[in-house]
Amino acid sequence: MRPTRKASRAARPAVRLAGLLFALLAAGCSSMLPDTRTETQITWTSYEDARADIDRIVPFKSRKDDLIAMGLDPAKNSSVTILTWSDLLQRFAAGSVLKPEDLDPGVRQCLVSGKSCTAYWIVVRKVERERIGSFWLDSLNFRRETDIHGWSVNALVVLVDDLVVYTLFGGQPKIHERELVRNPLGPLQMWGEQVPAMVK
Repeated sequence: MRPTRKASRAARPAVRLAGLLFALLAAGCSSMLPDTRTETQITWTSYEDARADIDRIVPFKSRKDDLIAMGLDPAKNSSVTILTWSDLLQRFAAGSVLKPEDLDPGVRQCLVSGKSCTAYWIVVRKVERERIGSFWLDSLNFRRETDIHGWSVNALVVLVDDLVVYTLFGGQPKIHERELVRNPLGPLQMWGEQVPAMVK
């Protein structure tokens, strides 16, 4: 029995809608893959931005209030850790082959100042993990490919009382890695790994 012309006309919108949804799904598959972002809450948007800010801190001229104005306040910024004089003593003096007179003037002043010397240890990391590749292979767990990119910064600002006496800057200007996980069994991979544990 053939469908009536009226029923055929009624079915056309549903077929068109299904076709449209399939086309949109196929076209936007890669954008449907998950991505994650890891970043420290600080105003720096790039490695160069961070370096420019640290370079503005001038030993024997900049003060603690200047650091706070830049957003480097350990009371409000979780990327800033306060180091004590004993922490700095281990970093600068323990195992050092340098003579005291060979050390930076700011480091020397810190080491002889005792508890008056503290430091801000600043660690900032901004990394994005973006899943790329085939949506279907990824969602069915056959192949998961992740693009990892970003940057990181670590900086040391040493103070005696409220005066900055030394700065040190380092980090990784460009982080770019590719992570690839292949599972030959696809969605059954996890099940296959659990079977030996279940039969023990």
